Amino acid sequence: MRFQILNALLHFLAFYIGTGIGSFLNVVIYRMPLGISVNNPRRSFCPSCKYQIPMWQNIPLLSWLLLRGKCANCGGKISIRYFMVELLTGVMFYLVFLKISGEYPDPWPYISTWGPQVLCLWVFMSLLISGTFIDIDHFILPHTITIGGAVVGVLSAWWVPALVEQETHTRGLLISLASAALGLGGLWLVVELGKLAFGRKKFVFAKEETWEVTQPDDNEPPVVAFGEHKYDWADLFMRATDRMVVSCSTLQVNERSFGAVTAELWMEKLKVRDGTNLEEFSLEGVTTLKAQTTQVVIPREAMGFGDVLFLMMIGAFTGWQAVLFTILAASVLGTVFAVIHRVTGKAEWGAKIPFGPYLAMGAVIWVFYGPQFVEWYVSKTMWR
Repeated sequence: MRFQILNALLHFLAFYIGTGIGSFLNVVIYRMPLGISVNNPRRSFCPSCKYQIPMWQNIPLLSWLLLRGKCANCGGKISIRYFMVELLTGVMFYLVFLKISGEYPDPWPYISTWGPQVLCLWVFMSLLISGTFIDIDHFILPHTITIGGAVVGVLSAWWVPALVEQETHTRGLLISLASAALGLGGLWLVVELGKLAFGRKKFVFAKEETWEVTQPDDNEPPVVAFGEHKYDWADLFMRATDRMVVSCSTLQVNERSFGAVTAELWMEKLKVRDGTNLEEFSLEGVTTLKAQTTQVVIPREAMGFGDVLFLMMIGAFTGWQAVLFTILAASVLGTVFAVIHRVTGKAEWGAKIPFGPYLAMGAVIWVFYGPQFVEWYVSKTMWR
Protein backbone atom coordinates (compact mmCIF):
# COMPACT_ATOMS: atom_id res chain seq x y z
CA MET A 1 0.00 0.00 0.00
CA ARG A 2 2.82 2.41 0.89
CA PHE A 3 4.53 1.63 -2.42
CA GLN A 4 1.33 2.39 -4.35
CA ILE A 5 0.94 5.74 -2.57
CA LEU A 6 4.60 6.61 -3.18
CA ASN A 7 4.30 5.57 -6.82
CA ALA A 8 1.21 7.76 -7.28
CA LEU A 9 3.01 10.70 -5.65
CA LEU A 10 5.99 10.28 -7.97
CA HIS A 11 3.68 10.22 -10.99
CA PHE A 12 2.00 13.41 -9.77
CA LEU A 13 5.41 14.96 -9.14
CA ALA A 14 6.40 14.34 -12.78
CA PHE A 15 3.29 16.26 -13.87
CA TYR A 16 3.70 19.10 -11.38
CA ILE A 17 7.38 19.59 -12.18
CA GLY A 18 6.16 20.21 -15.72
CA THR A 19 3.66 22.84 -14.59
CA GLY A 20 6.43 24.61 -12.69
CA ILE A 21 8.65 24.59 -15.77
CA GLY A 22 5.61 25.79 -17.75
CA SER A 23 5.40 28.80 -15.41
CA PHE A 24 9.01 29.62 -16.29
CA LEU A 25 8.29 29.09 -20.00
CA ASN A 26 5.59 31.76 -19.73
CA VAL A 27 8.32 34.15 -18.60
CA VAL A 28 10.52 33.12 -21.55
CA ILE A 29 7.65 33.44 -24.05
CA TYR A 30 6.75 36.93 -22.83
CA ARG A 31 10.18 38.40 -22.17
CA MET A 32 12.59 36.93 -24.73
CA PRO A 33 11.05 38.53 -27.88
CA LEU A 34 10.92 41.89 -26.05
CA GLY A 35 14.58 41.73 -25.07
CA ILE A 36 13.79 41.57 -21.34
CA SER A 37 16.06 39.42 -19.20
CA VAL A 38 14.42 36.26 -17.87
CA ASN A 39 16.35 36.81 -14.61
CA ASN A 40 15.74 40.52 -14.04
CA PRO A 41 13.29 41.12 -12.50
CA ARG A 42 13.64 37.71 -10.88
CA ARG A 43 9.94 37.30 -10.14
CA SER A 44 7.05 37.24 -12.62
CA PHE A 45 5.09 40.47 -12.94
CA CYS A 46 1.61 41.50 -14.02
CA PRO A 47 1.57 42.60 -17.70
CA SER A 48 -0.80 45.46 -16.80
CA CYS A 49 0.54 47.07 -13.60
CA LYS A 50 4.02 45.45 -13.50
CA TYR A 51 3.39 44.30 -9.92
CA GLN A 52 5.93 41.61 -9.02
CA ILE A 53 3.96 38.53 -8.06
CA PRO A 54 4.92 36.94 -4.71
CA MET A 55 5.63 33.24 -4.53
CA TRP A 56 2.34 32.34 -2.82
CA GLN A 57 0.41 33.97 -5.70
CA ASN A 58 2.46 32.21 -8.38
CA ILE A 59 1.65 28.55 -7.75
CA PRO A 60 1.33 26.80 -11.12
CA LEU A 61 -2.29 26.22 -12.23
CA LEU A 62 -3.76 26.87 -8.77
CA SER A 63 -3.02 30.59 -8.58
CA TRP A 64 -4.66 31.34 -11.92
CA LEU A 65 -7.76 29.36 -10.90
CA LEU A 66 -8.02 30.84 -7.40
CA LEU A 67 -7.52 34.41 -8.65
CA ARG A 68 -9.94 33.73 -11.55
CA GLY A 69 -7.43 34.88 -14.13
CA LYS A 70 -6.92 38.33 -12.59
CA CYS A 71 -4.03 40.19 -11.00
CA ALA A 72 -4.38 40.32 -7.20
CA ASN A 73 -2.97 43.88 -7.19
CA CYS A 74 -4.80 45.72 -9.99
CA GLY A 75 -7.50 43.27 -11.04
CA GLY A 76 -6.20 43.27 -14.62
CA LYS A 77 -6.94 40.25 -16.73
CA ILE A 78 -4.26 37.53 -16.92
CA SER A 79 -4.58 35.63 -20.20
CA ILE A 80 -5.78 32.04 -19.97
CA ARG A 81 -2.79 31.14 -22.11
CA TYR A 82 -0.57 31.36 -19.01
CA PHE A 83 -2.69 28.60 -17.48
CA MET A 84 -2.72 26.60 -20.73
CA VAL A 85 1.08 26.72 -21.15
CA GLU A 86 1.52 25.44 -17.60
CA LEU A 87 -1.03 22.69 -18.18
CA LEU A 88 0.41 21.73 -21.58
CA THR A 89 3.94 21.52 -20.20
CA GLY A 90 2.75 19.43 -17.26
CA VAL A 91 0.92 17.03 -19.58
CA MET A 92 3.92 16.73 -21.93
CA PHE A 93 6.29 16.08 -19.03
CA TYR A 94 4.02 13.41 -17.62
CA LEU A 95 3.51 11.70 -20.98
CA VAL A 96 7.27 11.61 -21.57
CA PHE A 97 7.79 10.16 -18.09
CA LEU A 98 5.04 7.60 -18.68
CA LYS A 99 6.36 6.56 -22.09
CA ILE A 100 10.02 6.10 -21.12
CA SER A 101 9.54 4.62 -17.65
CA GLY A 102 6.67 2.47 -18.94
CA GLU A 103 9.13 0.44 -21.00
CA TYR A 104 10.17 -1.23 -17.74
CA PRO A 105 7.76 -3.54 -15.83
CA ASP A 106 9.20 -2.26 -12.53
CA PRO A 107 10.77 1.08 -13.49
CA TRP A 108 12.08 2.48 -10.19
CA PRO A 109 15.10 0.17 -9.77
CA TYR A 110 16.20 1.29 -13.29
CA ILE A 111 15.71 5.05 -12.84
CA SER A 112 19.42 5.67 -13.48
CA THR A 113 18.91 4.07 -16.91
CA TRP A 114 15.75 5.83 -18.11
CA GLY A 115 15.97 8.99 -15.97
CA PRO A 116 18.54 10.82 -18.16
CA GLN A 117 16.44 10.20 -21.28
CA VAL A 118 13.38 11.62 -19.53
CA LEU A 119 15.36 14.73 -18.49
CA CYS A 120 16.61 15.28 -22.05
CA LEU A 121 13.13 14.93 -23.52
CA TRP A 122 11.77 17.32 -20.89
CA VAL A 123 14.29 19.90 -22.10
CA PHE A 124 13.27 19.16 -25.69
CA MET A 125 9.56 19.61 -24.92
CA SER A 126 10.31 22.91 -23.17
CA LEU A 127 12.15 24.20 -26.23
CA LEU A 128 9.30 23.14 -28.54
CA ILE A 129 6.63 24.78 -26.38
CA SER A 130 8.47 28.08 -25.88
CA GLY A 131 9.44 28.27 -29.56
CA THR A 132 5.88 27.54 -30.66
CA PHE A 133 4.24 30.31 -28.67
CA ILE A 134 6.93 32.88 -29.46
CA ASP A 135 6.52 32.07 -33.16
CA ILE A 136 2.74 32.44 -32.94
CA ASP A 137 3.02 35.84 -31.22
CA HIS A 138 5.97 37.38 -33.07
CA PHE A 139 6.68 35.26 -36.16
CA ILE A 140 10.23 34.70 -34.94
CA LEU A 141 12.18 31.80 -33.48
CA PRO A 142 15.01 33.19 -31.31
CA HIS A 143 18.51 31.83 -31.83
CA THR A 144 18.68 31.08 -28.11
CA ILE A 145 16.02 28.43 -28.67
CA THR A 146 17.04 27.16 -32.11
CA ILE A 147 20.84 27.31 -32.17
CA GLY A 148 21.20 27.03 -28.40
CA GLY A 149 18.71 24.17 -28.41
CA ALA A 150 20.66 22.39 -31.16
CA VAL A 151 23.83 22.55 -29.08
CA VAL A 152 21.94 21.12 -26.09
CA GLY A 153 20.47 18.45 -28.38
CA VAL A 154 23.89 17.32 -29.60
CA LEU A 155 25.21 17.14 -26.03
CA SER A 156 22.07 15.25 -24.96
CA ALA A 157 22.49 12.69 -27.75
CA TRP A 158 26.11 12.17 -26.68
CA TRP A 159 24.99 11.69 -23.06
CA VAL A 160 21.92 9.56 -23.93
CA PRO A 161 22.50 7.88 -27.34
CA ALA A 162 19.03 6.28 -27.14
CA LEU A 163 17.57 9.67 -28.08
CA VAL A 164 18.77 9.10 -31.64
CA GLU A 165 18.38 5.30 -31.44
CA GLN A 166 22.09 4.59 -30.93
CA GLU A 167 23.96 2.60 -28.30
CA THR A 168 27.34 4.29 -27.92
CA HIS A 169 28.15 7.88 -26.96
CA THR A 170 30.29 8.43 -30.05
CA ARG A 171 27.61 7.22 -32.46
CA GLY A 172 25.00 9.25 -30.59
CA LEU A 173 27.12 12.37 -31.07
CA LEU A 174 27.80 11.71 -34.76
CA ILE A 175 24.19 10.83 -35.65
CA SER A 176 22.96 13.90 -33.79
CA LEU A 177 25.34 16.16 -35.71
CA ALA A 178 24.39 14.52 -39.02
CA SER A 179 20.67 14.80 -38.23
CA ALA A 180 21.03 18.46 -37.28
CA ALA A 181 22.81 19.05 -40.60
CA LEU A 182 20.04 17.19 -42.45
CA GLY A 183 17.40 19.33 -40.75
CA LEU A 184 19.31 22.50 -41.56
CA GLY A 185 20.10 21.60 -45.16
CA GLY A 186 16.87 19.82 -46.01
CA LEU A 187 14.46 22.53 -44.93
CA TRP A 188 16.77 25.27 -46.19
CA LEU A 189 16.52 23.68 -49.65
CA VAL A 190 12.73 23.60 -49.34
CA VAL A 191 12.71 27.28 -48.35
CA GLU A 192 14.96 28.31 -51.23
CA LEU A 193 12.92 26.35 -53.77
CA GLY A 194 9.77 27.85 -52.28
CA LYS A 195 11.18 31.33 -52.77
CA LEU A 196 11.84 30.59 -56.43
CA ALA A 197 8.37 29.15 -56.99
CA PHE A 198 6.16 31.16 -54.63
CA GLY A 199 8.39 33.77 -53.03
CA ARG A 200 6.83 36.78 -54.74
CA LYS A 201 3.47 37.90 -55.98
CA LYS A 202 3.40 40.46 -58.76
CA PHE A 203 0.54 42.88 -59.51
CA VAL A 204 0.62 44.60 -62.91
CA PHE A 205 -2.03 47.26 -63.61
CA ALA A 206 -3.28 48.38 -67.02
CA LYS A 207 -3.39 51.97 -65.78
CA GLU A 208 -1.74 53.77 -62.91
CA GLU A 209 -3.02 53.02 -59.42
CA THR A 210 -2.41 54.82 -56.16
CA TRP A 211 -0.10 53.03 -53.72
CA GLU A 212 -0.12 54.36 -50.18
CA VAL A 213 1.01 53.48 -46.65
CA THR A 214 -1.20 54.89 -43.89
CA GLN A 215 -1.47 54.54 -40.14
CA PRO A 216 -4.98 55.57 -39.04
CA ASP A 217 -4.12 55.30 -35.34
CA ASP A 218 -0.77 55.57 -33.55
CA ASN A 219 -1.63 52.43 -31.60
CA GLU A 220 -2.45 50.42 -34.74
CA PRO A 221 0.00 48.95 -37.29
CA PRO A 222 0.28 50.63 -40.72
CA VAL A 223 -1.87 49.58 -43.68
CA VAL A 224 -0.54 49.21 -47.22
CA ALA A 225 -3.11 49.79 -49.97
CA PHE A 226 -2.96 49.82 -53.78
CA GLY A 227 -5.79 49.42 -56.28
CA GLU A 228 -8.37 47.12 -54.72
CA HIS A 229 -5.83 45.51 -52.42
CA LYS A 230 -5.25 46.32 -48.77
CA TYR A 231 -2.80 44.58 -46.41
CA ASP A 232 -2.05 44.88 -42.74
CA TRP A 233 1.63 45.43 -42.04
CA ALA A 234 2.04 42.05 -40.29
CA ASP A 235 0.63 40.24 -43.33
CA LEU A 236 3.47 41.54 -45.49
CA PHE A 237 6.45 41.94 -43.19
CA MET A 238 7.01 38.94 -40.95
CA ARG A 239 10.82 39.13 -40.92
CA ALA A 240 13.53 41.66 -41.61
CA THR A 241 14.30 40.22 -45.08
CA ASP A 242 10.78 40.80 -46.43
CA ARG A 243 10.41 43.69 -48.86
CA MET A 244 7.83 45.20 -51.22
CA VAL A 245 9.04 46.60 -54.54
CA VAL A 246 6.99 49.36 -56.19
CA SER A 247 7.62 50.76 -59.67
CA CYS A 248 6.64 54.42 -59.27
CA SER A 249 5.91 57.07 -61.89
CA THR A 250 5.74 59.55 -59.00
CA LEU A 251 6.59 59.12 -55.32
CA GLN A 252 6.07 61.35 -52.30
CA VAL A 253 8.05 60.80 -49.09
CA ASN A 254 7.07 63.42 -46.50
CA GLU A 255 7.78 66.73 -48.26
CA ARG A 256 10.05 65.15 -50.89
CA SER A 257 8.79 64.35 -54.40
CA PHE A 258 10.42 61.93 -56.83
CA GLY A 259 9.77 61.16 -60.49
CA ALA A 260 10.15 57.71 -62.05
CA VAL A 261 11.85 55.64 -59.32
CA THR A 262 11.70 52.22 -57.71
CA ALA A 263 10.65 52.15 -54.06
CA GLU A 264 11.67 49.23 -51.87
CA LEU A 265 9.68 49.05 -48.65
CA TRP A 266 11.25 46.99 -45.84
CA MET A 267 10.14 46.31 -42.29
CA GLU A 268 12.06 49.28 -40.86
CA LYS A 269 13.23 51.32 -43.85
CA LEU A 270 12.44 52.64 -47.32
CA LYS A 271 14.93 52.59 -50.20
CA VAL A 272 14.39 54.81 -53.23
CA ARG A 273 16.35 53.84 -56.37
CA ASP A 274 16.78 56.25 -59.27
CA GLY A 275 19.03 54.49 -61.75
CA THR A 276 22.30 53.97 -59.91
CA ASN A 277 21.42 56.44 -57.15
CA LEU A 278 20.07 55.03 -53.88
CA GLU A 279 18.53 56.99 -51.02
CA GLU A 280 17.43 55.39 -47.76
CA PHE A 281 14.83 56.59 -45.23
CA SER A 282 14.09 55.27 -41.76
CA LEU A 283 10.37 54.54 -41.50
CA GLU A 284 10.30 56.08 -38.03
CA GLY A 285 10.67 59.48 -39.65
CA VAL A 286 8.24 58.90 -42.55
CA THR A 287 4.76 60.37 -42.07
CA THR A 288 3.65 60.51 -45.71
CA LEU A 289 4.31 57.74 -48.24
CA LYS A 290 2.33 57.75 -51.47
CA ALA A 291 2.96 56.86 -55.12
CA GLN A 292 1.44 56.28 -58.53
CA THR A 293 2.36 52.84 -59.83
CA THR A 294 1.69 50.23 -62.52
CA GLN A 295 3.51 47.34 -60.81
CA VAL A 296 3.82 46.09 -57.23
CA VAL A 297 5.75 43.01 -56.08
CA ILE A 298 4.98 41.80 -52.56
CA PRO A 299 6.85 39.25 -50.43
CA ARG A 300 5.26 35.86 -49.93
CA GLU A 301 7.38 33.33 -48.06
CA ALA A 302 5.94 30.24 -46.40
CA MET A 303 8.89 29.85 -44.03
CA GLY A 304 11.76 31.85 -42.65
CA PHE A 305 15.26 30.78 -41.70
CA GLY A 306 14.13 30.43 -38.09
CA ASP A 307 12.06 27.42 -39.15
CA VAL A 308 15.18 25.90 -40.71
CA LEU A 309 17.13 26.33 -37.46
CA PHE A 310 14.16 24.97 -35.50
CA LEU A 311 14.25 21.76 -37.54
CA MET A 312 18.01 21.61 -37.00
CA MET A 313 17.35 21.61 -33.26
CA ILE A 314 14.70 18.90 -33.65
CA GLY A 315 17.14 16.75 -35.62
CA ALA A 316 19.85 17.16 -32.97
CA PHE A 317 17.52 15.76 -30.30
CA THR A 318 15.70 13.05 -32.24
CA GLY A 319 17.73 11.81 -35.23
CA TRP A 320 17.55 11.84 -39.01
CA GLN A 321 14.39 9.72 -39.31
CA ALA A 322 12.59 12.22 -37.10
CA VAL A 323 13.69 15.06 -39.40
CA LEU A 324 12.06 13.44 -42.44
CA PHE A 325 8.96 12.49 -40.45
CA THR A 326 8.63 15.98 -38.97
CA ILE A 327 8.78 17.70 -42.36
CA LEU A 328 6.08 15.39 -43.73
CA ALA A 329 3.88 15.57 -40.63
CA ALA A 330 4.19 19.36 -40.39
CA SER A 331 3.22 19.74 -44.05
CA VAL A 332 0.16 17.52 -43.60
CA LEU A 333 -0.87 19.29 -40.39
CA GLY A 334 -0.44 22.70 -42.01
CA THR A 335 -2.64 21.65 -44.93
CA VAL A 336 -5.32 20.20 -42.65
CA PHE A 337 -5.45 23.31 -40.47
CA ALA A 338 -5.58 25.56 -43.54
CA VAL A 339 -8.57 23.61 -44.90
CA ILE A 340 -10.32 23.75 -41.51
CA HIS A 341 -9.76 27.51 -41.27
CA ARG A 342 -11.10 28.05 -44.75
CA VAL A 343 -14.17 25.86 -44.16
CA THR A 344 -14.93 27.60 -40.85
CA GLY A 345 -14.44 31.05 -42.35
CA LYS A 346 -11.19 31.77 -40.48
CA ALA A 347 -8.84 31.52 -43.42
CA GLU A 348 -7.30 34.95 -42.76
CA TRP A 349 -6.40 33.98 -39.20
CA GLY A 350 -5.07 30.65 -40.36
CA ALA A 351 -2.87 32.33 -42.98
CA LYS A 352 -1.01 34.15 -40.20
CA ILE A 353 0.00 30.99 -38.35
CA PRO A 354 3.74 30.39 -38.89
CA PHE A 355 5.26 27.02 -39.73
CA GLY A 356 7.14 26.57 -36.44
CA PRO A 357 4.12 25.24 -34.49
CA TYR A 358 3.51 22.58 -37.14
CA LEU A 359 7.14 21.49 -36.94
CA ALA A 360 6.79 21.26 -33.16
CA MET A 361 3.63 19.16 -33.45
CA GLY A 362 5.32 16.86 -35.95
CA ALA A 363 8.26 16.41 -33.58
CA VAL A 364 5.95 15.62 -30.66
CA ILE A 365 4.11 13.02 -32.73
CA TRP A 366 7.45 11.43 -33.58
CA VAL A 367 8.52 11.22 -29.93
CA PHE A 368 5.37 9.35 -28.93
CA TYR A 369 4.24 7.50 -32.06
CA GLY A 370 6.68 8.15 -34.93
CA PRO A 371 8.62 4.85 -35.12
CA GLN A 372 5.42 2.82 -34.67
CA PHE A 373 3.70 4.82 -37.41
CA VAL A 374 6.61 4.33 -39.81
CA GLU A 375 6.68 0.60 -39.07
CA TRP A 376 2.92 0.34 -39.66
CA TYR A 377 3.14 2.37 -42.89
CA VAL A 378 6.02 0.26 -44.25
CA SER A 379 4.16 -2.96 -43.42
CA LYS A 380 1.14 -1.74 -45.39
CA THR A 381 3.07 -0.55 -48.44
CA MET A 382 5.64 -3.32 -48.90
CA TRP A 383 5.22 -5.62 -51.87
CA ARG A 384 3.97 -9.04 -50.86
